[in-house]
Amino acid sequence: MPGDRNEEMLRALREHLAWWGLRHIESDAAYFSWQREVFSPEDLAALHRSIEAKRAATGGSSAEIAFYDLTAQSRFIPALYSQRYEYNLEVGSRIPAHLKGAQTILDAGCGIGLLTTFYAQRCPGATVVGIDRSLASITLARQRAQALGLNNLRFECLDMDQYELSGCYDLIVATHALLQAEQDPGLPSSDWQDFTRALDAGAQSDFEQRTGVGRRLDRLRGVLAATGRMILFEKTRQLARRIPFQRALAARGLMPLRSPEPIRYRSIEEVTDDGPLYVTGLVSSSDLLAWDEAPEPDDAPPLDVEQLRSVRVDRDQPLYENHGASAQQAWGNLPAKQVVEQVTRKETDGRQLHVEWGGAGEFVYLYCANTFDQRQLVVVEQARAAMVHTYYREIVGEPFTSEGRIVR
Repeated sequence: MPGDRNEEMLRALREHLAWWGLRHIESDAAYFSWQREVFSPEDLAALHRSIEAKRAATGGSSAEIAFYDLTAQSRFIPALYSQRYEYNLEVGSRIPAHLKGAQTILDAGCGIGLLTTFYAQRCPGATVVGIDRSLASITLARQRAQALGLNNLRFECLDMDQYELSGCYDLIVATHALLQAEQDPGLPSSDWQDFTRALDAGAQSDFEQRTGVGRRLDRLRGVLAATGRMILFEKTRQLARRIPFQRALAARGLMPLRSPEPIRYRSIEEVTDDGPLYVTGLVSSSDLLAWDEAPEPDDAPPLDVEQLRSVRVDRDQPLYENHGASAQQAWGNLPAKQVVEQVTRKETDGRQLHVEWGGAGEFVYLYCANTFDQRQLVVVEQARAAMVHTYYREIVGEPFTSEGRIVR
Protein backbone atom coordinates (compact mmCIF):
# COMPACT_ATOMS: atom_id res chain seq x y z
CA MET A 1 0.00 0.00 0.00
CA PRO A 2 1.38 3.47 -0.82
CA GLY A 3 3.22 4.97 2.12
CA ASP A 4 4.01 1.61 3.70
CA ARG A 5 7.61 1.37 4.82
CA ASN A 6 10.05 -1.42 4.17
CA GLU A 7 13.31 -2.47 5.76
CA GLU A 8 15.42 -1.09 2.92
CA MET A 9 13.79 2.33 3.28
CA LEU A 10 14.31 2.35 7.04
CA ARG A 11 17.93 1.25 6.68
CA ALA A 12 18.64 3.95 4.10
CA LEU A 13 17.04 6.63 6.24
CA ARG A 14 18.94 5.56 9.36
CA GLU A 15 22.18 5.81 7.37
CA HIS A 16 21.13 9.25 6.12
CA LEU A 17 20.36 10.50 9.63
CA ALA A 18 23.70 9.14 10.82
CA TRP A 19 25.44 11.06 8.01
CA TRP A 20 23.87 14.21 9.44
CA GLY A 21 25.20 13.24 12.86
CA LEU A 22 21.88 12.25 14.39
CA ARG A 23 21.55 9.30 16.71
CA HIS A 24 18.79 7.59 18.61
CA ILE A 25 18.73 8.57 22.29
CA GLU A 26 17.14 6.19 24.78
CA SER A 27 16.73 8.43 27.82
CA ASP A 28 16.49 12.04 28.92
CA ALA A 29 19.53 11.48 31.14
CA ALA A 30 21.63 10.35 28.18
CA TYR A 31 20.44 13.29 26.10
CA PHE A 32 21.17 15.91 28.76
CA SER A 33 24.62 14.42 29.28
CA TRP A 34 25.29 14.82 25.54
CA GLN A 35 23.79 18.29 25.59
CA ARG A 36 26.27 19.40 28.29
CA GLU A 37 29.13 18.21 26.08
CA VAL A 38 27.92 20.20 23.07
CA PHE A 39 26.47 23.41 24.48
CA SER A 40 28.15 25.93 26.71
CA PRO A 41 26.04 27.61 29.43
CA GLU A 42 25.93 30.68 27.20
CA ASP A 43 24.66 28.57 24.27
CA LEU A 44 21.88 27.10 26.40
CA ALA A 45 20.88 30.49 27.74
CA ALA A 46 20.66 31.89 24.21
CA LEU A 47 18.60 28.90 23.04
CA HIS A 48 16.18 29.21 25.95
CA ARG A 49 15.75 32.95 25.35
CA SER A 50 15.05 32.29 21.69
CA ILE A 51 12.54 29.54 22.51
CA GLU A 52 10.66 31.82 24.90
CA ALA A 53 10.62 34.65 22.36
CA LYS A 54 9.27 32.25 19.73
CA ARG A 55 6.51 31.06 22.06
CA ALA A 56 5.57 34.58 23.08
CA ALA A 57 5.45 35.97 19.53
CA THR A 58 1.90 36.86 18.53
CA GLY A 59 2.47 38.69 15.27
CA GLY A 60 4.94 38.31 12.46
CA SER A 61 7.56 35.65 12.03
CA SER A 62 10.76 37.40 13.13
CA ALA A 63 11.04 35.50 16.44
CA GLU A 64 10.55 32.16 14.69
CA ILE A 65 13.09 33.02 12.01
CA ALA A 66 15.58 34.11 14.68
CA PHE A 67 15.12 30.80 16.50
CA TYR A 68 15.70 28.68 13.39
CA ASP A 69 18.63 30.85 12.35
CA LEU A 70 20.21 30.24 15.76
CA THR A 71 19.66 26.49 15.69
CA ALA A 72 21.06 26.08 12.15
CA GLN A 73 24.67 26.12 13.33
CA SER A 74 26.48 22.99 12.20
CA ARG A 75 27.85 22.18 15.65
CA PHE A 76 24.34 22.26 17.12
CA ILE A 77 22.67 19.99 14.55
CA PRO A 78 23.44 16.50 15.90
CA ALA A 79 22.37 17.19 19.48
CA LEU A 80 19.39 19.43 18.67
CA TYR A 81 17.92 17.32 15.89
CA SER A 82 18.47 14.01 17.64
CA GLN A 83 15.59 15.05 19.90
CA ARG A 84 13.44 14.54 16.80
CA TYR A 85 15.15 11.37 15.61
CA GLU A 86 11.98 9.27 15.69
CA TYR A 87 9.93 12.04 14.05
CA ASN A 88 12.38 12.08 11.15
CA LEU A 89 12.38 8.29 10.99
CA GLU A 90 8.60 7.83 11.17
CA VAL A 91 7.65 10.64 8.78
CA GLY A 92 10.67 10.50 6.50
CA SER A 93 10.31 6.79 5.83
CA ARG A 94 6.65 7.07 4.80
CA ILE A 95 6.81 9.93 2.33
CA PRO A 96 9.20 8.57 -0.35
CA ALA A 97 6.68 5.94 -1.51
CA HIS A 98 4.36 8.81 -2.51
CA LEU A 99 7.08 10.60 -4.50
CA LYS A 100 7.24 7.98 -7.23
CA GLY A 101 6.35 9.35 -10.64
CA ALA A 102 6.69 13.00 -9.64
CA GLN A 103 8.93 15.11 -11.85
CA THR A 104 8.81 18.28 -9.77
CA ILE A 105 8.72 18.16 -5.96
CA LEU A 106 8.43 21.06 -3.50
CA ASP A 107 9.33 20.66 0.18
CA ALA A 108 7.72 23.66 1.88
CA GLY A 109 9.24 24.62 5.20
CA CYS A 110 12.24 22.36 4.61
CA GLY A 111 14.38 23.76 7.43
CA ILE A 112 18.00 22.61 7.17
CA GLY A 113 17.02 20.13 4.44
CA LEU A 114 17.55 17.04 6.55
CA LEU A 115 14.64 15.12 4.98
CA THR A 116 14.67 17.07 1.71
CA THR A 117 18.09 15.68 0.88
CA PHE A 118 16.79 12.17 1.57
CA TYR A 119 13.84 12.69 -0.79
CA ALA A 120 16.18 13.98 -3.50
CA GLN A 121 18.38 10.88 -3.10
CA ARG A 122 15.34 8.61 -3.48
CA CYS A 123 14.11 10.47 -6.60
CA PRO A 124 17.21 11.16 -8.73
CA GLY A 125 15.09 11.76 -11.85
CA ALA A 126 12.97 14.50 -10.24
CA THR A 127 13.71 18.17 -9.69
CA VAL A 128 13.41 18.86 -5.97
CA VAL A 129 13.06 22.33 -4.44
CA GLY A 130 13.18 23.14 -0.74
CA ILE A 131 12.00 26.48 0.62
CA ASP A 132 12.28 27.97 4.08
CA ARG A 133 12.25 31.44 5.58
CA SER A 134 15.38 30.93 7.70
CA LEU A 135 18.42 32.05 5.69
CA ALA A 136 20.81 30.24 8.04
CA SER A 137 18.84 27.01 7.55
CA ILE A 138 18.89 27.38 3.77
CA THR A 139 22.61 28.15 3.78
CA LEU A 140 23.33 24.96 5.70
CA ALA A 141 20.94 22.97 3.48
CA ARG A 142 22.81 24.11 0.37
CA GLN A 143 26.14 23.10 1.90
CA ARG A 144 24.87 19.64 2.79
CA ALA A 145 23.24 19.10 -0.61
CA GLN A 146 26.55 19.97 -2.29
CA ALA A 147 28.42 17.58 0.03
CA LEU A 148 25.99 14.81 -0.99
CA GLY A 149 26.42 15.62 -4.69
CA LEU A 150 22.70 16.22 -5.21
CA ASN A 151 22.46 18.02 -8.54
CA ASN A 152 18.67 17.58 -8.72
CA LEU A 153 18.07 19.65 -5.58
CA ARG A 154 18.06 23.38 -4.92
CA PHE A 155 17.09 25.47 -1.91
CA GLU A 156 15.51 28.91 -1.81
CA CYS A 157 15.07 31.28 1.12
CA LEU A 158 11.45 32.37 0.89
CA ASP A 159 8.77 33.21 3.44
CA MET A 160 5.44 32.04 2.05
CA ASP A 161 3.66 34.20 4.62
CA GLN A 162 5.07 37.21 2.81
CA TYR A 163 5.49 36.20 -0.83
CA GLU A 164 3.73 34.26 -3.55
CA LEU A 165 5.41 31.08 -4.77
CA SER A 166 6.43 30.44 -8.36
CA GLY A 167 6.57 27.33 -10.47
CA CYS A 168 4.33 24.30 -10.85
CA TYR A 169 4.81 21.07 -8.89
CA ASP A 170 3.55 17.54 -9.32
CA LEU A 171 3.96 16.95 -5.62
CA ILE A 172 4.19 19.21 -2.56
CA VAL A 173 5.38 18.07 0.86
CA ALA A 174 4.72 20.13 4.00
CA THR A 175 5.55 18.61 7.37
CA HIS A 176 5.32 20.68 10.55
CA ALA A 177 5.31 23.81 8.42
CA LEU A 178 1.72 25.04 8.01
CA LEU A 179 0.04 24.88 11.42
CA GLN A 180 2.64 25.67 14.05
CA ALA A 181 0.35 27.65 16.38
CA GLU A 182 0.60 24.91 18.99
CA GLN A 183 -1.27 26.84 21.67
CA ASP A 184 -4.30 27.43 19.45
CA PRO A 185 -7.08 25.07 20.64
CA GLY A 186 -8.91 25.03 17.30
CA LEU A 187 -12.68 25.05 16.97
CA PRO A 188 -14.97 24.07 19.86
CA SER A 189 -17.70 21.50 19.40
CA SER A 190 -21.34 22.53 19.43
CA ASP A 191 -21.89 21.22 22.96
CA TRP A 192 -19.99 19.37 25.69
CA GLN A 193 -22.08 16.27 24.91
CA ASP A 194 -21.17 16.38 21.22
CA PHE A 195 -18.04 16.09 19.06
CA THR A 196 -19.54 17.78 15.99
CA ARG A 197 -18.72 21.27 14.75
CA ALA A 198 -21.24 23.52 13.05
CA LEU A 199 -20.37 24.70 9.54
CA ASP A 200 -19.56 28.23 10.69
CA ALA A 201 -17.78 30.15 7.93
CA GLY A 202 -16.82 32.97 10.29
CA ALA A 203 -15.26 30.67 12.89
CA GLN A 204 -13.41 28.76 10.16
CA SER A 205 -12.05 31.98 8.68
CA ASP A 206 -10.90 33.17 12.10
CA PHE A 207 -9.05 29.88 12.65
CA GLU A 208 -7.31 30.08 9.27
CA GLN A 209 -6.30 33.69 9.79
CA ARG A 210 -5.01 33.49 13.36
CA THR A 211 -2.98 30.33 12.67
CA GLY A 212 -1.84 31.45 9.21
CA VAL A 213 -2.80 28.11 7.70
CA GLY A 214 -5.24 29.61 5.19
CA ARG A 215 -2.69 31.90 3.58
CA ARG A 216 -0.05 29.15 3.44
CA LEU A 217 -2.44 26.66 1.87
CA ASP A 218 -3.50 29.26 -0.71
CA ARG A 219 0.12 29.82 -1.70
CA LEU A 220 0.82 26.09 -2.02
CA ARG A 221 -2.43 25.42 -3.86
CA GLY A 222 -1.42 28.09 -6.36
CA VAL A 223 1.66 26.13 -7.49
CA LEU A 224 0.15 22.62 -7.40
CA ALA A 225 -0.37 21.00 -10.79
CA ALA A 226 -3.94 20.09 -11.73
CA THR A 227 -3.12 16.40 -11.30
CA GLY A 228 -0.75 17.00 -8.43
CA ARG A 229 -0.72 15.67 -4.89
CA MET A 230 -0.01 17.30 -1.55
CA ILE A 231 1.40 15.37 1.43
CA LEU A 232 0.87 17.02 4.78
CA PHE A 233 1.79 16.24 8.36
CA GLU A 234 0.89 18.86 10.93
CA LYS A 235 0.10 19.04 14.63
CA THR A 236 -3.55 18.22 14.10
CA ARG A 237 -4.10 15.06 16.15
CA GLN A 238 -6.60 16.89 18.37
CA LEU A 239 -10.06 16.76 16.81
CA ALA A 240 -10.58 20.48 17.48
CA ARG A 241 -7.60 21.23 15.20
CA ARG A 242 -8.03 18.33 12.80
CA ILE A 243 -11.55 19.32 11.72
CA PRO A 244 -10.82 22.96 10.77
CA PHE A 245 -7.57 21.89 9.08
CA GLN A 246 -9.44 19.33 6.97
CA ARG A 247 -12.11 21.90 6.15
CA ALA A 248 -9.39 24.29 5.02
CA LEU A 249 -8.09 21.60 2.68
CA ALA A 250 -11.56 20.80 1.35
CA ALA A 251 -12.27 24.48 0.67
CA ARG A 252 -9.27 24.48 -1.67
CA GLY A 253 -10.32 21.31 -3.48
CA LEU A 254 -7.85 19.07 -1.65
CA MET A 255 -9.40 15.74 -0.72
CA PRO A 256 -7.91 12.56 0.75
CA LEU A 257 -6.51 10.01 -1.68
CA ARG A 258 -6.21 7.49 1.14
CA SER A 259 -7.28 7.34 4.76
CA PRO A 260 -5.22 9.70 6.94
CA GLU A 261 -2.59 7.81 8.94
CA PRO A 262 -2.06 8.69 12.62
CA ILE A 263 1.59 8.49 13.62
CA ARG A 264 3.03 8.02 17.09
CA TYR A 265 6.69 8.60 17.85
CA ARG A 266 8.94 9.40 20.79
CA SER A 267 10.84 12.58 21.49
CA ILE A 268 13.44 10.93 23.75
CA GLU A 269 11.16 9.61 26.53
CA GLU A 270 8.02 11.58 25.68
CA VAL A 271 5.48 9.89 23.41
CA THR A 272 3.95 12.19 20.81
CA ASP A 273 0.66 11.47 19.07
CA ASP A 274 0.88 13.61 15.99
CA GLY A 275 -0.40 14.01 12.51
CA PRO A 276 -2.19 12.35 10.91
CA LEU A 277 -0.27 12.02 7.66
CA TYR A 278 -2.46 13.25 4.80
CA VAL A 279 -2.10 12.34 1.14
CA THR A 280 -4.38 14.70 -0.76
CA GLY A 281 -5.10 15.64 -4.34
CA LEU A 282 -7.36 17.62 -6.63
CA VAL A 283 -9.69 14.79 -7.58
CA SER A 284 -13.06 14.48 -9.26
CA SER A 285 -16.17 13.89 -7.18
CA SER A 286 -16.36 10.26 -8.29
CA ASP A 287 -12.95 9.61 -6.72
CA LEU A 288 -13.60 11.27 -3.40
CA LEU A 289 -12.98 9.83 0.00
CA ALA A 290 -14.95 11.81 2.54
CA TRP A 291 -13.14 13.76 5.23
CA ASP A 292 -13.84 12.01 8.52
CA GLU A 293 -14.81 14.37 11.35
CA ALA A 294 -15.45 11.67 13.95
CA PRO A 295 -13.16 11.25 16.97
CA GLU A 296 -10.27 8.91 16.45
CA PRO A 297 -10.97 5.46 17.94
CA ASP A 298 -9.12 5.02 21.24
CA ASP A 299 -7.80 1.95 22.97
CA ALA A 300 -9.61 2.48 26.29
CA PRO A 301 -11.36 -0.66 27.54
CA PRO A 302 -15.16 -0.73 27.28
CA LEU A 303 -17.09 -0.35 30.52
CA ASP A 304 -18.15 -3.80 31.75
CA VAL A 305 -20.15 -3.49 34.98
CA GLU A 306 -20.06 -7.22 35.67
CA GLN A 307 -16.29 -7.20 35.38
CA LEU A 308 -16.01 -4.22 37.73
CA ARG A 309 -17.52 -6.31 40.51
CA SER A 310 -14.49 -8.60 40.45
CA VAL A 311 -11.76 -6.01 39.84
CA ARG A 312 -9.12 -5.69 42.55
CA VAL A 313 -7.06 -2.48 42.57
CA ASP A 314 -4.87 -0.52 44.96
CA ARG A 315 -6.69 1.86 47.26
CA ASP A 316 -5.57 4.88 45.29
CA GLN A 317 -6.64 3.43 41.92
CA PRO A 318 -10.13 3.57 40.36
CA LEU A 319 -11.98 0.47 39.23
CA TYR A 320 -12.32 2.04 35.80
CA GLU A 321 -10.78 5.11 34.17
CA ASN A 322 -11.12 6.38 30.62
CA HIS A 323 -9.61 9.59 29.19
CA GLY A 324 -10.52 8.93 25.55
CA ALA A 325 -13.46 9.94 23.41
CA SER A 326 -15.09 6.60 24.23
CA ALA A 327 -15.52 7.83 27.82
CA GLN A 328 -18.64 9.62 26.60
CA GLN A 329 -20.28 6.37 25.49
CA ALA A 330 -19.18 4.61 28.68
CA TRP A 331 -20.69 7.46 30.74
CA GLY A 332 -23.93 7.15 28.80
CA ASN A 333 -24.04 3.42 29.54
CA LEU A 334 -23.64 3.73 33.31
CA PRO A 335 -26.43 1.77 35.02
CA ALA A 336 -28.97 3.44 37.34
CA LYS A 337 -27.17 6.77 37.09
CA GLN A 338 -28.08 9.37 39.70
CA VAL A 339 -26.35 12.75 39.59
CA VAL A 340 -25.45 14.16 43.00
CA GLU A 341 -23.69 17.37 41.92
CA GLN A 342 -22.94 18.92 38.54
CA VAL A 343 -21.62 22.12 37.04
CA THR A 344 -21.78 23.37 33.45
CA ARG A 345 -19.99 26.64 32.78
CA LYS A 346 -17.92 28.61 30.30
CA GLU A 347 -14.21 28.74 31.09
CA THR A 348 -11.95 31.77 30.60
CA ASP A 349 -10.45 30.22 27.44
CA GLY A 350 -13.92 29.96 25.88
CA ARG A 351 -14.52 26.24 26.29
CA GLN A 352 -17.71 24.93 27.85
CA LEU A 353 -16.97 22.62 30.76
CA HIS A 354 -19.26 20.04 32.35
CA VAL A 355 -18.37 18.14 35.53
CA GLU A 356 -20.63 15.79 37.46
CA TRP A 357 -20.44 13.06 40.03
CA GLY A 358 -23.01 10.66 41.37
CA GLY A 359 -24.04 7.08 41.88
CA ALA A 360 -24.37 4.31 39.33
CA GLY A 361 -25.94 1.35 41.07
CA GLU A 362 -23.36 -0.01 43.48
CA PHE A 363 -20.66 2.33 42.12
CA VAL A 364 -19.76 6.02 42.25
CA TYR A 365 -18.54 7.91 39.19
CA LEU A 366 -17.07 11.24 38.13
CA TYR A 367 -17.41 12.53 34.58
CA CYS A 368 -15.76 15.55 32.93
CA ALA A 369 -16.30 16.83 29.39
CA ASN A 370 -15.62 20.02 27.48
CA THR A 371 -16.14 21.42 24.02
CA PHE A 372 -12.51 20.83 23.05
CA ASP A 373 -13.14 17.07 23.09
CA GLN A 374 -11.53 16.22 26.42
CA ARG A 375 -13.34 13.45 28.29
CA GLN A 376 -12.71 11.66 31.56
CA LEU A 377 -14.73 9.00 33.37
CA VAL A 378 -13.70 7.55 36.74
CA VAL A 379 -15.63 4.77 38.51
CA VAL A 380 -14.99 3.59 42.08
CA GLU A 381 -16.82 1.53 44.69
CA GLN A 382 -19.33 3.20 47.03
CA ALA A 383 -16.89 3.09 49.94
CA ARG A 384 -14.69 5.63 48.17
CA ALA A 385 -17.40 8.17 47.36
CA ALA A 386 -15.58 10.79 49.44
CA MET A 387 -12.55 10.53 47.16
CA VAL A 388 -14.67 11.23 44.08
CA HIS A 389 -16.39 14.11 45.85
CA THR A 390 -13.02 15.65 46.73
CA TYR A 391 -11.83 15.25 43.13
CA TYR A 392 -15.00 16.90 41.89
CA ARG A 393 -14.44 19.90 44.16
CA GLU A 394 -10.86 20.24 42.98
CA ILE A 395 -11.96 20.32 39.35
CA VAL A 396 -14.73 22.87 39.85
CA GLY A 397 -12.38 24.98 41.98
CA GLU A 398 -14.17 25.03 45.32
CA PRO A 399 -11.57 25.05 48.13
CA PHE A 400 -11.71 23.13 51.41
CA THR A 401 -10.93 24.10 55.00
CA SER A 402 -8.57 21.94 57.04
CA GLU A 403 -11.65 20.08 58.32
CA GLY A 404 -12.74 19.35 54.79
CA ARG A 405 -15.72 21.74 54.76
CA ILE A 406 -16.23 23.83 51.66
CA VAL A 407 -15.27 27.49 51.97
CA ARG A 408 -17.78 29.78 50.28
